[in-house]
Amino acid sequence: MKRYILFLLSGVLLSGTIACQNVTKTSSDAPSSTQESPKSPTKQVVQKSQKNAESLTRRTQLNSDIRAREQRNNISGGTTNRVDSDLASEVRDKLQANIPRSQLVVDAKKGIVTVSGTVNDQQNLKKIEPLTMQIKGVKSVVNKSTFIATKSN
Repeated sequence: MKRYILFLLSGVLLSGTIACQNVTKTSSDAPSSTQESPKSPTKQVVQKSQKNAESLTRRTQLNSDIRAREQRNNISGGTTNRVDSDLASEVRDKLQANIPRSQLVVDAKKGIVTVSGTVNDQQNLKKIEPLTMQIKGVKSVVNKSTFIATKSN
């Protein structure tokens, strides 16, 4: 029975990997790839992102999703070799829950996670690497993110 469940979960993850080959973003206004230059967000965009990101319900949901993924990974043997899309998605959730008002793009290739985009202050910029390294399967972090003060108009 355990093997059947493991096989079923593996199939779901594999189909998700095939269906989702895009980078993951912390907001809809984040750059579309880790190669794009970040742009300073407008005040309206920052306020909308802040309201969603700072919602206690949203942060609780993201942290719960992260714990569930880690538990699934441990059930399947606790391997650090993770599917790229799953790894990128988990890192994105971790950053979104812990760095509000960010516009980040996350991409993962063989355990190397690239994060680019913008954060609103220097402290949040410094949080990216340690938070990303907390996710099992992350071997290294390439942080291309920048600190851009939000526009006041």
